[in-house]
Amino acid sequence: MTREEFLKGFQEQFDDTDLSLINLETNFRELDEWSSMMALIIIAFIDENYSKTLSGEDFKNCTTIEDLFQLLSNK
Repeated sequence: MTREEFLKGFQEQFDDTDLSLINLETNFRELDEWSSMMALIIIAFIDENYSKTLSGEDFKNCTTIEDLFQLLSNK
């Protein structure tokens, strides 16, 4: 898994957000489209594509897309 692949997959989960607003430094919780449903979609995306399960606590401690990438890389 590369950062670029992860970022592209993350971006693809959003329908109504300008993809130029989503980069590795983006605080994903500040995106207009972010919701509890989007959190579930991202968790499912990670599980399905990377076979890694994030706990609620893991997810809660991440604020940027880079944080999520680092978390997955270390699991």
